[in-house]
Amino acid sequence: MENESRRYGRDRPGTRHDRYERASVCRTVCCGGKRKATLEEPGSAIPATAIEPALSPTITRKLNRVIPANLQIDARWDAIQEARQAAKKTDREQAPSPSVMIAWAVVRAMEKHAPFRRLILEDDQIVQNDNFDLGIAVALEGDRLATAVITTANQKNWPEFVSTYNETVAATRGGRVDAMNAPVVITSLGAFEVKAGAPIVVPPSVGTLFVGTAHRELISNKNKNESAEVITLSLTFDHRVVNGAGAAAFANEIKKQIEGFKIPKQEPRVVSR
Repeated sequence: MENESRRYGRDRPGTRHDRYERASVCRTVCCGGKRKATLEEPGSAIPATAIEPALSPTITRKLNRVIPANLQIDARWDAIQEARQAAKKTDREQAPSPSVMIAWAVVRAMEKHAPFRRLILEDDQIVQNDNFDLGIAVALEGDRLATAVITTANQKNWPEFVSTYNETVAATRGGRVDAMNAPVVITSLGAFEVKAGAPIVVPPSVGTLFVGTAHRELISNKNKNESAEVITLSLTFDHRVVNGAGAAAFANEIKKQIEGFKIPKQEPRVVSR
């Protein structure tokens, strides 16, 4: 039988394959701060352009200490959809987005579940706060990612929360970098019709909530199944800070807040005389 390497011309000097391999070997040179591929002699690097890693070395180092776990739960979309439609009738283009409504629901759930008001520090010390920030992952050009931080999110009323959310996300897209001390970060790829994902959690945060795009599922309703529009909530949490039961309770509270969402009524201000 013919030798396999000879059959494909791998060790036959002077063959077309041999000439192609020698001509294809390149080295890289620096050009304007970037690495540019050029044809050169054998033994050099494959043609490539040097790029920054998707995750910074600082984040990668922090991830080495995380003990991640993930759980998922579906939440009905009806209440958010109805609230959005009602808001559009009165506020038109200024109507709060579903993303703002979900963020509000997450804050309300954090108020009821102390483990998700915690931060884990560089020395592995865990601290818990009554007042807390909320992080919102923001996609930037070039597949880059930043986190918008709504400071003292639990202290804001509905109008303040909506305006702060919109302003903070816009500022982050414009290049502003906020100090990250948010126990929970919300992320979503709903614009790409992604139903579910398993996000990473980066200290000092203890949880990252991925919100999927709305889609229809068969869900149980008493003695029968029915089709309903839902979103999948995917919670990744740091097992050093919270256990599975605590994370499941938190996820269920978010589900409850979303399924029962109504635009909060603005309380009238009392003017003293």
